[in-house]
Amino acid sequence: MDSRGFDSAGRVFSNATEMWVEELGSTVTASTSAAAEAEAAQTEAAAGNGDAGEEASGEGKRKDWYSKAIAYWQSVEASTEGVLGGYGCVNDADVKGSDAFLRPLLAERFGTDKRHLVALDCGSGIGRVTKNFLLRRFNEVDLVEPVSHFLEAARENLTGCMDQGEDSHKAANFYCVPLQEFTPEEGRYDVIWIQWCIGQLPDDDFISFFNRAKVGLKPDGFFVLKENIARNGFVLDKVDNSVTRSDTYFRELFKKCGLYILSVKDQKELPKELFAVKMYALVTSQPKIQNSGKRRRPKNAPRRI
Repeated sequence: MDSRGFDSAGRVFSNATEMWVEELGSTVTASTSAAAEAEAAQTEAAAGNGDAGEEASGEGKRKDWYSKAIAYWQSVEASTEGVLGGYGCVNDADVKGSDAFLRPLLAERFGTDKRHLVALDCGSGIGRVTKNFLLRRFNEVDLVEPVSHFLEAARENLTGCMDQGEDSHKAANFYCVPLQEFTPEEGRYDVIWIQWCIGQLPDDDFISFFNRAKVGLKPDGFFVLKENIARNGFVLDKVDNSVTRSDTYFRELFKKCGLYILSVKDQKELPKELFAVKMYALVTSQPKIQNSGKRRRPKNAPRRI
């Protein structure tokens, strides 16, 4: 792993630019200022007038980036232990933390009346999250996963755990497509769940994915991103071709996607040697500030003993 940490968002993205140029042959990181955007536009315009071979080289490196990642995961066993990198022991804590995070958000966004809820499980792997968690809360779950033997395992794993009848809970669709190429059906999903997979996407594909995925949300629908968090900057893993981003890095990318943080929470009870994990609930419009109606006690007000 190549670990790099920096003090500010601007410095993070400056060094991330160098990393993406090195890995993909092109500048794909999100700029953090108007000046940086203008400079990126000038660079892009100059590239358009330059040697087409350079552009082809960049696209070739991008294909290699993704193909190496797929090759790595194709070598991994289609099991809970396999998809969790030998840490199958975190499954229960992960599911518990996800459910505790999502449950109040569903009530807040959609109310407590019965409603036919639909979710999308991105980077679904063998259907672990869908089976252990999402099917409890949603009537339908679609799965999108680029590794074919994982998706086939998901079909098998989910066959026997679907409720039948009027109020059924089922895995509805299985898409063998990488996220950088996937566009969801318009207005289908109440929640788009993205866990432990977004690190495979470079910054520009990260932004493009979320911009496409927005159309898949119903009114009041939202994203949940659950991901490993670097202490500072980013950590490049050349084994599976992924990037672990810091909280600051993610927040800058969310801005570039036009997304707002509705809620954020740390995942608890994970082994200390692993990355920290955060859950972000993301919406497409500025959340309203809720007023509880309670009056705050003045700081210096006398207290009743």
